Amino acid sequence: MKKEIGTVVTGLVAEQATSLPLPLPFGVSEWLINWRYVAAVGVYHVLALLAFMPWFYSRAGVVFAVVGVYVYGALGMNLGYHRLLTHRSFKCPLWLEHVFALLAVWCVEDTPARWVATHRLHHHRSDERPDPHSPLVNLFWSHMGWLFLENTDLCRQIGYERYARDILRDRFYRFIERYVVWVTLAQSVLYVAAGFLIALALGDAPAEALQFAASIWLWGVVVRTVIVWHISWSVNSFAHVFGYQNYDTGDHSRNNPWVALLTSGEGWHNNHHSEPGCACNQRHWWEIDLVYYLLRLLVLLGLAWDVQMPTRSPRA
Repeated sequence: MKKEIGTVVTGLVAEQATSLPLPLPFGVSEWLINWRYVAAVGVYHVLALLAFMPWFYSRAGVVFAVVGVYVYGALGMNLGYHRLLTHRSFKCPLWLEHVFALLAVWCVEDTPARWVATHRLHHHRSDERPDPHSPLVNLFWSHMGWLFLENTDLCRQIGYERYARDILRDRFYRFIERYVVWVTLAQSVLYVAAGFLIALALGDAPAEALQFAASIWLWGVVVRTVIVWHISWSVNSFAHVFGYQNYDTGDHSRNNPWVALLTSGEGWHNNHHSEPGCACNQRHWWEIDLVYYLLRLLVLLGLAWDVQMPTRSPRA
């Protein structure tokens, strides 16, 4: 018990990586700005400021944002993009895989193939120069700066062929690759239309229904997306700088309790890096992995199987 308490205390102490700063990845040029990412991230953050205007407020909208953070983040990004598509740590029906992937696409963190290629490259060369988003460059770079410069190592010819060929064998993912902008915009159309029709059905006047629909869209889509972004990005940044290690993984991955709380279990990042193909990030009783618990529920419902479990014990 004393060792467990000592590990918890150690985990709450920030550990700054001591390695020398890394240069930018080989495929990155400081002069080639990725304007598509700059525009998307900038526009969403500016639109999110509308949440401070009373006309865009509704209690239902806030509920949509809070619930959406966990539904889209946990099921879409963490379970779908990460543990299923990238690491194939379990199996499920193809229709359910596509549902998870669509939820992740609506988090606006790129197409399935691009996300998978980036993350597999990260694991292949974690905290080395080819790593797309190592905090050894700097903390801002790992959190979001890496999105704003072109990286030729992640282009279709190199990154996709080497790291995401299996994803692009699926016709659904090829469709998303081609029409991702329209698939993303469809989410906003659905939220606005549903909010407007629900308000009318409840007896609101058209002007009131429009206000309700706008609040549902702003909080349920824009604000929720921005929150999910920063929560997801915190794994790349803070969980490679602050926290403790159960395993010597040869990189700077850390178990960060605060990131784990926000990401429903992804913050036990050192555990994940020790066995990337494992579906469970929990190694100690206090390392709660809610995403894994959701997966266990799917197993009980007969919607998931062949779940990969840990094979390595954490060090004392």
